[in-house]
Amino acid sequence: MSRIRLLPETVASQVAAGEVVERPASVVKELVENSIDAGARKIDILVRRGGISLIRVMDDGCGMDRDDALLSLERHATSKIRSAADLQAVATLGFRGEALPSIASVSRFRLTTREAQAVAGTEIVVSGGKVEVVRDSGEAPGTQVEVRSLFYNVPARRKFLRSENTESRNIEHQVHLQAIGHPRIAFSLVRDDRLSLQLPPAETLGERIRDLYGAELFQRLAEVKTSASNKVRVHGFIGQAGLSRQTRAQQLVFVNGRAVESGLLSGAIREGYHTALMKGQYPVTFLFLELDPAAVDVNVHPAKREVRFRDPVAVREAIVQSIQNTLEQGRAAWQERFRAPARSQPTSVERPAHDLRLRAEISAPEELPRDLPHLETATSTAVSAARTRLAPPASAEADETNAKPRPDSASVAAAAGQGKPQQFQIIGVLSKLYVLMENADGLVLVDQHAAHERILFEEMRRNMEARGAPTQKLLLPQTFDLPPRDADWIERNLPTLQKMGIGIESFGPATFKIDSLPSFLSITDAAQFMRKVIDDLK
Repeated sequence: MSRIRLLPETVASQVAAGEVVERPASVVKELVENSIDAGARKIDILVRRGGISLIRVMDDGCGMDRDDALLSLERHATSKIRSAADLQAVATLGFRGEALPSIASVSRFRLTTREAQAVAGTEIVVSGGKVEVVRDSGEAPGTQVEVRSLFYNVPARRKFLRSENTESRNIEHQVHLQAIGHPRIAFSLVRDDRLSLQLPPAETLGERIRDLYGAELFQRLAEVKTSASNKVRVHGFIGQAGLSRQTRAQQLVFVNGRAVESGLLSGAIREGYHTALMKGQYPVTFLFLELDPAAVDVNVHPAKREVRFRDPVAVREAIVQSIQNTLEQGRAAWQERFRAPARSQPTSVERPAHDLRLRAEISAPEELPRDLPHLETATSTAVSAARTRLAPPASAEADETNAKPRPDSASVAAAAGQGKPQQFQIIGVLSKLYVLMENADGLVLVDQHAAHERILFEEMRRNMEARGAPTQKLLLPQTFDLPPRDADWIERNLPTLQKMGIGIESFGPATFKIDSLPSFLSITDAAQFMRKVIDDLK
């Protein structure tokens, strides 16, 4: 008796769906990409219960006639390619013809579509991959896809979904990616009958970034205007040297309008910044690469998140050169701004900073003692100790490559007390930021802000261990918005933050309110303080 047998069509469809439909956000991604390929200028998304109960995507694209609508539910039926040669130059977001049949096989599915010139549209109802209803529809031109009870017939897959809030925020993150990649398209997102996002068409990429991430972040970005290669055009926005994050969450790269992940691209960005960022920090980028579709292979990953380049060296060089040119322009402007005041101060000595080609002031200290006792400067280590008190990221798409081993609080405290305190002789202050000192081992550079943060952290840690930190009410509560994943992190760690003396509570889908802070902190901008806390501890 043969042990090898053909799988039933329903089982085969569910297996295929497992590669394409990982979670509700995957469904939203595939449906929105179909809408973009259909020429939509407006895309409306509605989700309930994290997309598990309902996902509805409606667009004003070209629509389909009945024959095409039925054919679109067959596996590997597509309007994007005609032959194997077309796979070598894919210019659309979708091309395999797998999304709709895969989604329909693991949900209760409804498709309504109509071409602009058609008298009537078509409605198709599918349950678990089986077509149940085909009839005329009077809907407006365009296409509407409704997905209910996702994974109702695949309980094993449903069991591994995250909480409804986490899945909702993964969906919102996916909508953010599509909105940034296609700024001229209007987007709206309704979560559990509440409007979460509404973006009108943007004239420029910068306008869309400002609408999504706020003017405060946008003002700290530099525009990449130049193309570094004849083969690859690079444009977009990158963070100035002082703007960084602890993870790659805001390091976004798009290739021909498609959001992608790639070690090659991440490495090129890191090389472009070189010594402009501290170790363990990642830049904020909204980079767009445009190149011949034949020069990039997007058919190497089931979800099309990864790509392969025909000439990776050219791509890498284009990114590195574009970033370095943009940062150099910022450095030149900085030098021009501070060159005259620097020459007018005879007590200052100008020296070129290593690898940055910037002029910085080294001035004699005015109020610092000449002898400084042992000073613990391991701010990053101390801050990392707080992470052990916080829940790990719940997002299924967290970047595991950013994970680092973290010592616990006890080990940090013990390490801080080891060894005989050293004596430091102060030489001067560099750029009014770093204290330059020397000891028996050589020169020591201390970041004054980092040292101050360490002192505050130690006080906060002692208060937490004493079961609560003293707080002080703000005169006026402050509200602020966060990206979906940061908001999810805050909600999961509200009890710990409140124990630290931070009076914070949810004030909307991705909005929070702060009404009190630890009494030993002198903070003028509570919202900015919370963003710093998230960057340090997430």
